[in-house]
Amino acid sequence: MKLSTRARYGTRALLDLARHEGEKPVQLKEIAGRQNISLHYLEHIIAPLVRAGIIRSTRGARGGLQLTRQPKDVRLSEVIQLLEGTISPVDCIGNPESCERADTCVTRDIWCEMKKAIDATLDSVTLQDLVEKQERKEAPLKQNA
Repeated sequence: MKLSTRARYGTRALLDLARHEGEKPVQLKEIAGRQNISLHYLEHIIAPLVRAGIIRSTRGARGGLQLTRQPKDVRLSEVIQLLEGTISPVDCIGNPESCERADTCVTRDIWCEMKKAIDATLDSVTLQDLVEKQERKEAPLKQNA
C-alpha cells in the first residue's frame, strides 16, 4: 500500500501554509517552488482542500492561499481522506462482499488491525505537529549554517 503523490504533495503544501500561518496569503507558485511540485499539478491537489474549507483562496494582487483553521485543528486523517479516500490495505476491509472468505479469513483480521493502526496514527497528527517536527529537523541545519 502506498499513498499517492496527491496525498504526499497535498500534505507538504498544507505544511508549507501552516508554517506561514499569520502572514500574508501565500501564492501557490511560492509553495510549488519551495516544495518542488509542479504548479499545474498543485492546482489540482489544492482544489479539494479549498472545496472542503481547509484552505481559503483569495484572488487578486494581494491574494493567495491561507488556512481557514489553526494548524492544531487540522488532522492529517482529514487531509488524507480528502485527497486519497479511505486508506485500506485490501479491498475486503471496506467491501467484505468482494471476497467470499471475508467472514472466515484470519488474514483479513490482520489487515483490519493494520487499517485501525494507520487510521489512529493519521488521526493523532495535526498540521501543528508537522510544523513542530519540521522545525526540529531543520534546527541542526540552521545551527551549522
